Amino acid sequence: MASTFTITTEGPIDVDAVFSRSLDIGLHIRSMAHSNERAVGGVTSGQIGLGECVTWRARHFGVWFTMTSRITELERPHRFVDEQVSGPFKMFRHEHRFEPTSAGTRMTDTLTIASPVFGIIAERLVLVPYLRRLITARNRVVVAIPD
Repeated sequence: MASTFTITTEGPIDVDAVFSRSLDIGLHIRSMAHSNERAVGGVTSGQIGLGECVTWRARHFGVWFTMTSRITELERPHRFVDEQVSGPFKMFRHEHRFEPTSAGTRMTDTLTIASPVFGIIAERLVLVPYLRRLITARNRVVVAIPD
């Protein structure tokens, strides 16, 4: 069984900029500094594109994890999907949608995950709340006005 949840974030910068920032490896690393996340394989800097992979190494729950993700769909500047190729989840799919608003951009993230252990219980009680906080924090960085 899998769990799906959605997060909506709005910010004052335009769709093209938010879309590009969402694919930027360096920005992702900065937004995940609290977990010491690093790109250790595949595309490790600049923007990642359709069909390309990045391998992340990060510390979550006090444990080091490695996860490789591939950009499986990309429709610039409205949507892209990254999916786990290998890593800690039984399944991990993250759809990113972008739409212009009168004040800037609305990002909608839809994540579908499946836990490798304890199934739906671990997903609902631990993983979904944790990932919700993680993506929300990351999105604040993505939509922030650049210095």
